[in-house]
Amino acid sequence: MEERRVRISDIAEELGLSTATVSNVLHGKTKKISDETVRRVQALLEERQYIPSMAGILLAQNSSRIIGVVINDHEKYESRTLEDVYIASSLNELSTEIEKSGLFMMVKKTTDPEDIIRFASMWNLDGMVLMGFCDQDYEYLRTHMRIPFVVYDGYDVDAKRIYNITIDNYNGGFQVGEYFRKGGHTRGLCISDNCICLDKDRYEGFAEGIGRENADFLMIPMQKEKRLSFYKEKLDLLKSYTAVFAVSDFYAIELIQFLQANGVRVPEDISVAGFDDIPMCCLISPTLTSVQQDVSLRARIAMEKLAALRDKEEVEPGIMLPVTLVVRESTRARI
Repeated sequence: MEERRVRISDIAEELGLSTATVSNVLHGKTKKISDETVRRVQALLEERQYIPSMAGILLAQNSSRIIGVVINDHEKYESRTLEDVYIASSLNELSTEIEKSGLFMMVKKTTDPEDIIRFASMWNLDGMVLMGFCDQDYEYLRTHMRIPFVVYDGYDVDAKRIYNITIDNYNGGFQVGEYFRKGGHTRGLCISDNCICLDKDRYEGFAEGIGRENADFLMIPMQKEKRLSFYKEKLDLLKSYTAVFAVSDFYAIELIQFLQANGVRVPEDISVAGFDDIPMCCLISPTLTSVQQDVSLRARIAMEKLAALRDKEEVEPGIMLPVTLVVRESTRARI
């Protein structure tokens, strides 16, 4: 028969102490407890191999020193959310900044705001960074959680105790469109799996940059198998353009590989540009022209603003960070 787990009440009864005294020793609240009592409790806890609940310990403390990072486990990632290179890069930079602050990072992926609330409460988090959720989710969470949080790419967030760190998506798209126009491209296509929020801004900027009469938009499926089948169906359409702007590097790289596999040369036949400038951009052939954002700066600002929010300082609603087009081998001028 499996041995029964030792409880705080068992330790207290054996030592002739209250459960509150044992609990206070366990959680480090020993100012009003004699050294001898602390020693006796600690010795018996070790002897009985008492295994505490980590969540319980953290809830009993004023600060867990844990920053939760929660990513929307969106269907487009097909259950591989944390393998997305942009997300992985963001987590890497956040981890560095969190450790610099003497804190710890705990990562969670979910699609349910209620799950985020339970996560924050269970671990008594000191703050959170949220990525990829909708504005209504952020506003709902703000009214149901006490802890401060910052968000990446909130589209129109304007609520107290939320700090929104976004990038200039419109200008990034504009830089791509303008680069194509100045290079002599007279028709440009933007591809995305949606046309709302930040992806819409990227397309609108692209259209303005290349000329609205020269810009088209193509909605692509979120699932990879469906997307590749879609590209095959639309191959003649794709070949009618000299320039394609994908709203993410992932889609740009995948499109380049598809085009090459189907006898279309990049950039000789079609120039392709992406967005985010993930490390993979320099590892493929041809190397990918992309809009670069500073994930390191974003992580640093996230931690600075979380600290300010925890200290109940007044902070502005958010910041928009600049982006820069980095031209590489996947694009070239037509003139």
